[in-house]
Amino acid sequence: MTRKLYVKSYGCQMNVYDSHRMADTLAPEGYVETATPDDADLIILNTCHIREKAAEKVYSEIGRMRVLKQEAAQNGRRVLVAVAGCVAQAEGKEIVRRAPSVDLVFGPQSYHRLPDMLARAAHGKVIDTEFPAEDKFDHLAAPSKVATRKRGITAFITVQEGCDKFCTFCVVPYTRGAEVSRPVEKIAAEAARLAGDGVREITLIGQNVNAYHGEGPDGRAWTLGKLLHRLAEIPGLARLRYTTSHPRDMVSELGDSLIAAHRDLPALMPQLHLPVQSGSDRILAAMNRGHTRADYLKLIERLHAVRPDLTLSSDFIVGFPGETEEDFQDTRRLIAEVGFTAAFSFKYSPRPGTPAAEMEQLPEDIKNVRLQWLQNDIDRQQAAHFAGMRGRTVDVLFEKPGLQPGQICGKSPYQQAVHVIAPTTLIGEIHPVTIVEVVGHSLSGTLAGVPRLEPQSELQSEPQYAAAGA
Repeated sequence: MTRKLYVKSYGCQMNVYDSHRMADTLAPEGYVETATPDDADLIILNTCHIREKAAEKVYSEIGRMRVLKQEAAQNGRRVLVAVAGCVAQAEGKEIVRRAPSVDLVFGPQSYHRLPDMLARAAHGKVIDTEFPAEDKFDHLAAPSKVATRKRGITAFITVQEGCDKFCTFCVVPYTRGAEVSRPVEKIAAEAARLAGDGVREITLIGQNVNAYHGEGPDGRAWTLGKLLHRLAEIPGLARLRYTTSHPRDMVSELGDSLIAAHRDLPALMPQLHLPVQSGSDRILAAMNRGHTRADYLKLIERLHAVRPDLTLSSDFIVGFPGETEEDFQDTRRLIAEVGFTAAFSFKYSPRPGTPAAEMEQLPEDIKNVRLQWLQNDIDRQQAAHFAGMRGRTVDVLFEKPGLQPGQICGKSPYQQAVHVIAPTTLIGEIHPVTIVEVVGHSLSGTLAGVPRLEPQSELQSEPQYAAAGA
C-alpha cells in the first residue's frame, strides 16, 4: 500500500541530508514523498536546536500539524506526526507531554530505526533519543536512481557527525554526541553511486567536517584531505566541497593535508566556510574556541598561499556575554582584514544547559546595534566581491532551469548563482560563462564565445546557502 510522507527540514545541510535518508529508508515501506503536509499519512518535522526559541517554533508548527491530523481523522484517515532531530534529542518526553498529538520523537542518531518505530507507534507513543551502539549508516536504504535525479545534480554526503569541542555557547555536543567519522570506503561507495546516478558535485558535511578521521582501506585513520583525494578519483564527479570547518582542526596537523588538497585538487572548489565567531582573543577564550585571532589569520594566509583565488565565508556571534565595545571592534577589524564574501551573523542567544547561558547577559539593544554594524560590514564586502565578478569568465555547473523562459541557472566555483540564457540540455554540464550583470545575490552572463540572448523579464536573485554549524 502506498502512503504519503512529508518531511520538513529546519536548519543546516546535515538536516537536509538526514531528511533525504529518512525518505530513502521509508521508501521500501511504501512511503512516497509529497510536497505538502495536507495529504500526508506521516509528517516528520526534522528540527534544529542551534538558535534561540527553536523549540517554541517547533511547538508552533506542531500546532498546525495537529489541526491537519484532526481534519484527517474526521475523514477516517490516520495521520502520524513525528518530531526528529536536535530539538527531539534535547526535549525528549517533554514534547509528548506538551503536544499529545505527536506520535514519535526520535533523535538524529536513531532515524535508521524508523520502520520499527512506526510499527510500535500503532500501539502507543514512541520516544527514541538514545545514542545507539550500531552505525546508523549501515542500516539505511540507498536512494533510488529516480529519487537521486529528482534531487538534482548536487548532493550532500555526511562523513562526520558530532562534536568534541564544547564551545560554551553551543548545544551540538549534547544533541549530536561525540565526534565520529564514517569509513573511507563506505563514503566512496556512496559517492560513486551518486555519480553513477548523475550527480556532478558533492559537498561533504559534518558538524566539524575537518575533524574527519575515518578508517581507510589500509586500516589507518585518514584525514579529510586524503579522503578528498580518494573521491576526486571517482568518474563523473566534477566538483567537491566540504562544510562546516572548525579552525581548531585546520590549524592542527589534520589541516596540513587539507591545505595541500586545496593546492593539488582541481575538483576542490575555491570557496571555504570557516566560522570564526569573534575577532577578540578574550571572547574566543570565553567561547572555548581553542584558537586565537592570530591562528585564524595565519591559517588564511596559508590557504591563500596555495590557492590565491580562495574566497571565505564565516559565522559571527555578536553580544556574547562579557563582549565589550573593544571586543566588538576587534571583530570588525578582523572582517576588514580578511575580506569575507559572505557570512552568517547572529545575536548571542542563551542555549539551555550550556556554560555561556549562566554568564551575565548583554542588553538586547546593544546586541541589535552591533549586529547591524557587523552585517553592514559584511554586506559591503559581499557587494564588492560580486561587483568584481563583472567581466570575469568562470566555469559554471548548470543545475536547473532558471526563473525566466529560456534561462538556466548554475553555480560558480565560489557558490554564486549564475543565470544564463541557454538550453536546458546543458544542465549537468560545466561551461565557461562571462559575467555581465550583478542582480542581488546572483550573477547573469553569457556562454563564453556565444552571442548574448536577452531574457524576457528581469532576473530574480537567489539566496546562497546555509551553514552547517561549527
